[in-house]
Amino acid sequence: MDKILYFDLQLFSEEKTEPATPKKKRDARKKGQVPVSKDLSSSFILLFIFIIINFFAKYFSENLYSLILYVYDNIKNVDELFEIGNLLVFFNQVIYFGAKIAMPILFTALFTGLILSYIQVGFLFSVDPIKPKLSKINPIEGFKKLFSIKSLVELFKSLAKSAILLIYSIIFLKSRLVYLIESLNYSIEAFIAVAWDIIFNLVIRISLMLVVLAVFDYAYKIWQHNKDLKMTKKEIKDEYKESEGDPMLKSKIRQKQRELSASRMMQEVPDADVVITNPTHFANAIKYDSESGKAPIVIAKGRDLIANNIKKIARENDIPIVENKPLAREIYKITEIGDEIPGDLYHAVAEVLAYVYELKKK
Repeated sequence: MDKILYFDLQLFSEEKTEPATPKKKRDARKKGQVPVSKDLSSSFILLFIFIIINFFAKYFSENLYSLILYVYDNIKNVDELFEIGNLLVFFNQVIYFGAKIAMPILFTALFTGLILSYIQVGFLFSVDPIKPKLSKINPIEGFKKLFSIKSLVELFKSLAKSAILLIYSIIFLKSRLVYLIESLNYSIEAFIAVAWDIIFNLVIRISLMLVVLAVFDYAYKIWQHNKDLKMTKKEIKDEYKESEGDPMLKSKIRQKQRELSASRMMQEVPDADVVITNPTHFANAIKYDSESGKAPIVIAKGRDLIANNIKKIARENDIPIVENKPLAREIYKITEIGDEIPGDLYHAVAEVLAYVYELKKK
């Protein structure tokens, strides 16, 4: 029973319940794993293409008319057309008119796609998604992806979107069918104008509906992306150890550094002129070089066990030990090893040194 309970707790602890760390998000972005909605880009591309076509309708209609007229005139003289020189000229002209019609549309689609991609993911270049991987051609993995919950959600979204757009298109065309039938009695130019007006309004409405649906799709993609990047508590701990280092190892390194620092400090104590204590808790080894013209320097300090070691070395090397509780406590508090004695303590330390020098003379 205890083993079963432990196993259940272990499974629960391995659940991905924690939000992704900044490092996990950065790594995913480098691999090209970013939330992006293709529907958002395609809907805006469709919308802007038809706006451009409608806005420059005269330009497109004139070039399209010129293309049709040119093709028609050349087809009438089919015998002359199939001569090598004439055929090359014909294809060059067809390509020329086709490019004049297609280029504005292609540039609109390209520019809109780039802008929408930048808005969604910013500037990102990654070759990881196109790298050859065995998992991509693994039939078992492909079968799993085909029948995964994510694939079923995408299928449901596509079917729902198609159904909504189809129903709306039928309703809209049904409401405009009378005008289209009446336009059959008009001239060919009038019929084309009515038909284009119906098509344009339908496409604009469908594009706007696609934009609204794409916004919701993009929000879903962000939620799904964050959900996929969630981490277990163990993964967060492992990442912290990897990036910051093992806390136990860092603690041991700091302890070793302190020991080495204390060892070096103790080697300096025999060069001290005096050790000022409080007398039990603190000890400060002071050195003064009269020729340098500088203030006295703290070459070693410590409390409790280290203080006792400093005093022990001082006795072994016949270094005077002076008890001054306030001064010892203040030196320990406001100075570091290698610091000069501060100005507000200089007078008190000078008195101690004078006393020590007097003892040495005697």
